[in-house]
Amino acid sequence: MPRGLDHIVHAVRDLDRAADRYRRLGFTVGARNRHSWGTHNHIVQFPGCFIELLTVAEPEKLGDDGFSTLFGAYNRDFLERGEGLSLLILESKDAAADEKQFRASGIAASPVMRFEREGRRPDGSTVKVGFSLAFAEDGAAPGIHFAVCQQHYPENFWNPAFQTHANGATAIVGAVAVASQPEKHRQFLAAFAGAPAAPVEGGFAVQTPRGTIDVLTAAAFTQRYGVKAPDVSRGARLAALRFQAKDAGLLEALPEQAGIAGISPGGLTVIGPGDAMGAVLIFEAARSQAR
Repeated sequence: MPRGLDHIVHAVRDLDRAADRYRRLGFTVGARNRHSWGTHNHIVQFPGCFIELLTVAEPEKLGDDGFSTLFGAYNRDFLERGEGLSLLILESKDAAADEKQFRASGIAASPVMRFEREGRRPDGSTVKVGFSLAFAEDGAAPGIHFAVCQQHYPENFWNPAFQTHANGATAIVGAVAVASQPEKHRQFLAAFAGAPAAPVEGGFAVQTPRGTIDVLTAAAFTQRYGVKAPDVSRGARLAALRFQAKDAGLLEALPEQAGIAGISPGGLTVIGPGDAMGAVLIFEAARSQAR
């Protein structure tokens, strides 16, 4: 079964600064949450998909359990090298079934792991949210972790009040990775997403039920988005998020309102890694959604 985008982890060293930057870019940012293994996060929601701004705030809480190693310690080590997009997580209707498929494909990296925490509604009341994750591994991309996520109390997590953004962004329509040899990752991503990979200029794309995953060479990435690609000498990197926005006028004013530099290649508004904590944020007016 094809799996759509569920969420992307944006690992940052200063969580308060990152949340402020996202707010200045016109996003609605949720309250600070804490995990028992020492990571803290803020959530930026869209219908069916979200960004998880994350830092390792309490490394002393890291243990030897799966979440500590595959999520907490991995992000700690990732941040020692720099900030940026660290995990690509797809939606799951049945994490146990997905894990079984991953094992059959030779890409499984963990058994199914479940955790719960308290969430907070806009009125301040608390609710329970719960998730089961199964990790997959692309041996040629040690700088990206992959997982699927099944939500157990979705009615307590998704909230339309958090999905309206002042910048006019209405959806995450894609994630973009950069690799020195994209073809090395085609078979893995097709198995991970449960969807075929189609060639595009400079790489390939996997069209999921919610968003596209592009894997491009550094040259193709720079040509398409006008910013320098991340260093891929140690393997592929998750480089960018693509947003659909309903108002092109809002996008034109976005960098100035945030007090940062931005560029506009081919009608896009692009915030580069120097201003977006190691990530590239790409805003596309709705009428440009051709792919």
